[in-house]
Amino acid sequence: MAHQPVPGPGRLMAADTTGAAVQAGLHAAPGAPRPAVPPEQRRRARRRRDRGWWLLRLTAAVAVSLVLLFPLYWMVVVSLSSRAELLGGQLRLWPRELTLANFQRVLDGFPVLTWFGNSVAIALVTSLLTVTVSMLAGYAFAHLRFRGSGALFLLSLSTLMIPVQVIMVSLFRIVTSTGLYGTYWAVILPTAASAFGVFLARQFMLTIPRELIEAARIDGAGHWRVFRSIVLPLSRPLLAVLFFMSLLQTWNDFAWPLIALRENELFTLPIGLLFLQGQFGADYGATMAFALINVTPMVVLFLVFQRYFVQGFARSGIR
Repeated sequence: MAHQPVPGPGRLMAADTTGAAVQAGLHAAPGAPRPAVPPEQRRRARRRRDRGWWLLRLTAAVAVSLVLLFPLYWMVVVSLSSRAELLGGQLRLWPRELTLANFQRVLDGFPVLTWFGNSVAIALVTSLLTVTVSMLAGYAFAHLRFRGSGALFLLSLSTLMIPVQVIMVSLFRIVTSTGLYGTYWAVILPTAASAFGVFLARQFMLTIPRELIEAARIDGAGHWRVFRSIVLPLSRPLLAVLFFMSLLQTWNDFAWPLIALRENELFTLPIGLLFLQGQFGADYGATMAFALINVTPMVVLFLVFQRYFVQGFARSGIR
C-alpha cells in the first residue's frame, strides 16, 4: 500500500488560515465587511465585462450597417444586371453577368452630363452662400450683444416648423415678379439661408473661448478681424458640416427646382430621374443606374468629410 506524503508545517498553517478565512466569510454577520478582492482579479473581471460590451456594440453596429447599406448594394446589383435577368425574375444577390448597358441607355437617351453639371453648379453656389450666411449670423448671435437678439434668434428658429410646401406659392410669386423664374438664381436664392445652419453655427461658436475674442478686441481687432483670424480657423469642422448638409439638401431637392425651372437644359438630376421613369416605364435597370449616378457623389463626399462632419456635430452640442 502506497504511503501518502505528509504535508509540512507551513502547508498545514496555510490551510488552517485559508479555512478560517472561508469559515469567517460564511459565518460573518450580514452587515460585516466582506474580504477584499485582489486588484488583479478585479482588473480581469473588468476586462471581461468591457470585452463583452465591446462585442455587443460591434455586433449591433455591424447589423445596423448591413441594414442601412443593403439598399445601396441592391441599387448597384440591379444597375449592373442585364434586362433578361431583370425581366426573367432571376435576379440574385450578385448578377451572373455584369453589364453597363443600363448606364449606356441612360447616357444615350438623356442629357445626363448636362443635368449633372446643373446639379453641381446649383449645389455649390447654394452651399457657399448658405455657409457664408450661417457663419456670419451665428457669430452675431453668439458673440454680439444687441437689443432683441434673443427674440430674433427664436424667430429664426420658429421658421423650422413651417414646411417648405406652405411657402412655395409665395416663393413662386417672388421669383416671377423679380424676373428670376426659369434661371439658376430662382433655385439658389430662396435656399441661400438656413435657420438650422444659423442655429448650428451659433451653438458651435459658443464653444469658442470668449477669452480669445476679448484678447483680440483688447489688441484693437475689429469684429471682422476676429471673425477672420480667430473664429474661421477654429471652425473648420463646422464649415465641413454646413457645406455638406447644404450640398446634400440642394442636390436631392426635387419639388422647388421642378417649379422654378422650365427649360430642359436647366434641369437637375432628380428632375431628370422623373423624366427617365416616364420614358422607360418599368426599366428598373436604367432607373437604378440613373439613381446610382445621382447618389455616388454624395456618398464619396461624406466618406471624405466624415471626420469633420462628426467633429462639427459633437462640438456644437447636437446629439
